[in-house]
Amino acid sequence: MTRKRSATQLIAYRLLRHTARLAAVIFWRIQCLGRHHIPRTGPALICANHQSVLDPILVGMQFNRRLNYLARRSLFENRILASLIRFLDAIPIEREGMGLDGLRETLRRLHAGELVLIFPEGTRSPDGRLQPLKPGFCAVAKRAEVPLLPVAIDGAHCSWPRYQPWPHPARIVLVIGPCIEAEQVRRWAADQLVQELQQRLAACHQQARSIRLGLPYCGGNAPVDHHPKTLRYGSVDSPAHFTNCPTWHGTQY
Repeated sequence: MTRKRSATQLIAYRLLRHTARLAAVIFWRIQCLGRHHIPRTGPALICANHQSVLDPILVGMQFNRRLNYLARRSLFENRILASLIRFLDAIPIEREGMGLDGLRETLRRLHAGELVLIFPEGTRSPDGRLQPLKPGFCAVAKRAEVPLLPVAIDGAHCSWPRYQPWPHPARIVLVIGPCIEAEQVRRWAADQLVQELQQRLAACHQQARSIRLGLPYCGGNAPVDHHPKTLRYGSVDSPAHFTNCPTWHGTQY
């Protein structure tokens, strides 16, 4: 049985999702591939890479089903954010980990057949590249016996990196990959799960970056643009930013 929410919460969530989609198309020329991999029913852990504070919104707007979000408990102390976070029914977690209460609530919602979004890297990427995954998600997935859905984001770091106070327009692409099925989650050891999810996220991220930069998808690591003279770069001191993040000059790439 799914979690009961008020009619106001349900309607507001749908309005926010449609508004976010419209804004993302205008501001970021957002593109998403692989939405057919999203489970139509039943629970799943949505496992995304983490490039920016925009990521929960960017992922959530791709799903017609409602997502459950995790939020650090300290954010509930912020007067502005607290009301919105509570209204969106986010799950409070500890800064250094999910915590017992967060784990229980996450499992409860998964057992109720809902979708929960997590970022297995644990923190935002400093350069937009996929970081090694932390194994904490394995305990949740195995206890709930749910599939893992990989979702890769590219371009969000270019729009709003952690060292920049405000976002700016930059093309963003998401790629959703095939699930690691619940049967595999049950049978595989934790290190095998981490390795498999890392590989699937890396493949999705590479495809997303290839599409964003207009490069062929050819396997291996995320591609580098071999024709930098066709792009204009910013002055951010990050190799990944210089290589893959053309700044806004009236034309999005």
